[in-house]
Amino acid sequence: MQQVADNLRRTLDGMAHEFHAAGDAMLNPEVLADHRKLRALTARRAALEQVVREWEAWRAAERESAQLAALAAGADAELAAEARRELPDLRGRADALLESIQRLLVTGDDRRVGAVILEVRAGVGGDEAALWAGDLLQMYRKLAHRRGWSWDEMDVRAGDAGGITQAIVELRGDGVWSALGYEAGTHQVKRVPATEAQGRVHTSTATVAVMAEPEEIEDEVDPEEVKEMMTTAQGPGGQNVNKVATAVHLIHVPTGIEVRMQETRSQLQNRDKAWRLLRARVREARIQAAEAARSAERRGMMGSGSRAEKIRTYRWKESVAVDHRVEHSAPLFPLLAGDMDGLLDALQRADIAERVKSVPG
Repeated sequence: MQQVADNLRRTLDGMAHEFHAAGDAMLNPEVLADHRKLRALTARRAALEQVVREWEAWRAAERESAQLAALAAGADAELAAEARRELPDLRGRADALLESIQRLLVTGDDRRVGAVILEVRAGVGGDEAALWAGDLLQMYRKLAHRRGWSWDEMDVRAGDAGGITQAIVELRGDGVWSALGYEAGTHQVKRVPATEAQGRVHTSTATVAVMAEPEEIEDEVDPEEVKEMMTTAQGPGGQNVNKVATAVHLIHVPTGIEVRMQETRSQLQNRDKAWRLLRARVREARIQAAEAARSAERRGMMGSGSRAEKIRTYRWKESVAVDHRVEHSAPLFPLLAGDMDGLLDALQRADIAERVKSVPG
């Protein structure tokens, strides 16, 4: 039976105390008469309930395990044999509970994020980099289809020889941040490009950024701090594509973050997409600034999340993709077809283990 670190035990005991104290408070006539207090207590109990129930089940298993271990070491041969038979099953159930508790404890904020904005950009490698960025975009599209997430292309720019130079996509659905939050960074491919006559292997890259878009994102940006301009959409060479001002250009003055959106012919749709992207980028910039100030662990997802950090290499010759953060290898072509579950599970397990270590006691 796995042991629980002291800091984790203190945290979980504190959550259990808070859960039961909130339940007692809800029986107070003064609280019952105050709808605001009652609503706040109800919400807090709901947030704590699952992890507290599982923690209390684990504590019960811990006590039962100690009792069975004592019986197994006792003088009564029949009782000792029965205790030894029961112990492995009990400890297995307890370990599964503990794994669930740890996951619930450190991924609560992740689960509250119902949407992300995904950016994929061609990196080093010219036309081949654009083709590779297009392949990555299709990998995420297929993953979204497998997971039942919505897929809204906010801005997609095609490469001259195919693929994409840049794509911005909003995805919505259960677990979207928990899965895609690990994808930020540089994705390197080693393969023979279709344009390579000599059959030489080239190395190309694409970069991925993933920004959480929680429900409360509306509060992230003060409209008074944003310059908003409407222009005509621009095509290659700078010529006007539309005669009507449908493109939207936003500048967040305090951070200097700019967003341009001209994906649709509707100014209202472009404006809505531009504001959603701006809010997500401002939020991400604030998170990164806070992380830099603390010089501590990232906001919870593994790695720095920097575009410059090489997180994975896709090797065509060996038909394998290697994630450098956990040294996990995955079959290449199923991965590109959206079958990412094994890799994402390995990343999440490693991430949760690290985050549990930093739980305050």
